[in-house]
This record gives sequence, structure tokens and C-alpha cells, in this order.
Amino acid sequence: MEKIKKKKLVLENGDVYIGKGFGADTDAIGEIVFNTAMAGYQEIISDPSYADQLIVMSYPIIGNYGITDEDYESKGLMLRALIVRDYNDAPSNFRYTKTLSELLEEDGVPGMQGIDTRKLVRTIRDKGSMVACLTDEETPTEEVMERIKAFSYPTDQVKRAGCKKRWYSRTPNHKYNVVAVDCGIKNQMVHNLNAQGCNVIIVPHTISAEDVLALKPDGVFLSNGPGDPVNVPEVVELVRQLKGKVPMMGVCMGHQLISLAYGAKTYKLKFGHRGGNHPILNKETGCVEITAQNHSYAVDEKSLKGTGLTVTHVNLLDGTVEGVEDKKNRVFSVQFHPESAPGPQDSIRLFEKFIVNIEEWKKNA
Repeated sequence: MEKIKKKKLVLENGDVYIGKGFGADTDAIGEIVFNTAMAGYQEIISDPSYADQLIVMSYPIIGNYGITDEDYESKGLMLRALIVRDYNDAPSNFRYTKTLSELLEEDGVPGMQGIDTRKLVRTIRDKGSMVACLTDEETPTEEVMERIKAFSYPTDQVKRAGCKKRWYSRTPNHKYNVVAVDCGIKNQMVHNLNAQGCNVIIVPHTISAEDVLALKPDGVFLSNGPGDPVNVPEVVELVRQLKGKVPMMGVCMGHQLISLAYGAKTYKLKFGHRGGNHPILNKETGCVEITAQNHSYAVDEKSLKGTGLTVTHVNLLDGTVEGVEDKKNRVFSVQFHPESAPGPQDSIRLFEKFIVNIEEWKKNA
């Protein structure tokens, strides 16, 4: 039996955790963040929005239902490492095709288990997200700290996460054609558009407005994606040029990019929002919706004044902006993930709202 290697996790603030390794036997360095979801680890680790991040799962038991071929949110893994309290390498699930450790090993992603993730999550919450390095236990801490000090945050995540060539996702007897701008799109978002009767053309984030309109879309969807939205000026300019010409819907980074295009500003949160249990006030209905989230940046509410966007959703945990809308031009966006992969389905009707906007736009065209 292969000997389990001891691993060391070193944080930028000097904290050190010693645990057992699983997955790939390699080092990892990047921003460390935590996720509060109780299920859906496969969808989480295959979400391109986690590019270059070390993910700490706050729920203790991870791996117990294995990996299934149908539940990926993208073709490859872009996270740097996965850190859990208790890894289960004997899944109980008739659908599973491999273990979580086997998937991580195949994709070159290291894992670490057996540490106090409660303390680690509280540290990130209290002190903010920071750079961390996962390495072998024998590596001198001083050497690891030097690597952390030399680390700089990448700015090309969307370029790496999004598609390079356009591709199609079709549905029988479709009613609408939607162009989805890929900043790191999740499969379930495409599937939900298909379920609304849309043929979807997924295009690179560098596409021009002229080329988008040449595809004759009934609507444009702006996807989620990793990193800082100010590093994606191409899509900001795209939104500006498409405004008033076609209905648009944005999710997560798409929400931030729409806001930037209208003249608002964004900022980095202390530790971000990640998990499937964030309460959001829908200001239109007065109802509270439980949502799934994954983002480090938020829209500055004060900067929305005079932009033509109105706030439609508010986070009840910290008051941050979770949704905006330009009713006149049929443009709206939300910070959370309505596609529920993983997470609750309270906000799934936002895809229906997109279709209503498309239908009303076509009537008035």
C-alpha cells in the first residue's frame, strides 16, 4: 500500500497546518478561500471561477459520493488545491465512476486532509483571503514564506478559463438563439438556457460586437469567470456597444462587467462569497432567496448613481449589491449563481425572466 505523504499548508500570515496528502503529489500556491456548501464538491472544483485558488471546504466530510461523469461544470480543473477536514476515499454512490483523489491526481491538483478547517475558515474570515502555499512537510517554512512573498496574482484567468473557439449547445425545437460570452462559463448555465428553448452559441470573450450581432442573437448572456473584472476590458466595451441593441443577462462576473460598462465601479471583498447558503433580498418581490455564490469582487453601490442601473437584489449578510437592471434596454444581472450547480433553486426563474425580456424585445422591434 502506498504511503500517505504528510503535507504542510503555510499562510501568508505565517500560520502553518500539517496534514495528510491526497490527489496529486505536487506543490500549489495561490489565493486561499473557503466554501460553505454542504454538497456539490465536484461542481465546485470544476467551476472555472476558482482558477488559481486553494479551496477550503467548511463542511467536514468530502469525497463520500465520489465523482460522476455527468456532473462536471467544465472539462478541466483550474483550482490550485483542495483542503478538507475528512477525505473519504470509499464512495457510496451507484453513479460514481472514480474517486475524488483519482480525479485530482489526473488533473495535477494536490489535496490535503486532517487539519482543523474550522480554525482555518475563521482565520480567512477574520483576516481576509491571502496567499497560501501547500507543499511537503519537510519543506522549510522559511523557504515557503519566500515563495509566498514572491507570488503575484495572475491577471489572465479569463483568457485561460474561457473558450478559444466558439461552440454550440443545441436543443430540439428551439425558439431562440442566445450568444453566451465565455469568461469561464459553467455547463449548467448553458443547460438552463437550453431548457428555456434556446440554442446557445458559446463564444470567446474577445469577440467583437459586430461579430456577435452577425450571429443574429435574440439575447446575449454574460457568464461567470475568475479574477478581477477590470482585467477584462474587452467584455466591458462589448456590453457598451451591445446596449440597446439586444437583451442581455449577466451572472457573477457578467454582473460585474455589465456594471462596469454602465460606469459603476467594483472592489475586492475581504474574503468573498462562496457557498450555497447566502440569503438575498429580492427587492422586486420582497422575498428572501437562498443562493449559491462564488466571487471575490462586488459592485460599489454608491458608484451606481447616475448609471441608469437600479439595484434589484441585496445580500442580507453584508449589504452588498447582488443584482442590477436597466429595464429600458432589457439588461439585468445578478451576482449569485441562479443555475444551482451546486446550490438551491430559489432563483432559477431568472432564466425565465431573460426569455420574457427577449419576447417583449422582439414584439417591440
